[in-house]
Amino acid sequence: MLHLPHASAFIPEDLLQDFLLSDQELQEELNRITDHATDRIFQQIFPEAKAIVFPVSRLVVDPERFSDDSQEPMSQVGMGVTYTKGSLLQPLRKVSTHVKRQELLNRFYNPHHQKLTEAVEESLSDNNHCLIIDGHSFPALPLSLPYELQQTAFRPDFCLGTDDFYTPEELVAKIEGELESCGYSTARDQPFSGTIVPMKHYRKDHRVQSLMIEINRWLYLAEDYSVDLEKMRTLIGALRRVGEALESH
Repeated sequence: MLHLPHASAFIPEDLLQDFLLSDQELQEELNRITDHATDRIFQQIFPEAKAIVFPVSRLVVDPERFSDDSQEPMSQVGMGVTYTKGSLLQPLRKVSTHVKRQELLNRFYNPHHQKLTEAVEESLSDNNHCLIIDGHSFPALPLSLPYELQQTAFRPDFCLGTDDFYTPEELVAKIEGELESCGYSTARDQPFSGTIVPMKHYRKDHRVQSLMIEINRWLYLAEDYSVDLEKMRTLIGALRRVGEALESH
């Protein structure tokens, strides 16, 4: 199954007033922070997989953060489940009241995680196994964005995010081999690390496996953040080999 949490750039009209940025600044932030076209890419590679796609921008609520800020490392930089700062660490919106925060969680975060949990449960019921592909992209910059916890200039073509409980070594090695045979560079857990599993199964069930695949945006985007169709076709052609390798896993 596919988890695609950051593909949307949509902010509901009734929530636009919550942001402190001008229209232009907000669009620039959406350009930087959105995993552009990852819903299209991963669903073309895995057309048979059930896809759980978050319907709004992560600037509204980030479904890949712990809802409890005390458990979420990114809350240290103002980017917990409800961001107060943007990717440049600029003020993004006022700190949400408890009531407002809970409204956002109930409206977007909780239903998304319920869908994710139900999809995993369905896969376990049908197959006694579930592999989650957590699909992302990251900016093709010479240096890290200020919000990134790993401040490194190294930007591989693909970052594979792992978890020592849920990500088998042989699975990662197989994907690395396929990507590198196509001429791509790979890195494990840098510049981003980890991968998602529903809390119901967190550290409990080895039948659930998960791998994050992060694509460097230079592989398919133009400088204006539009999709370069020729680049995208090349990328999808290579990633179909990854899909075939995963289907045989």
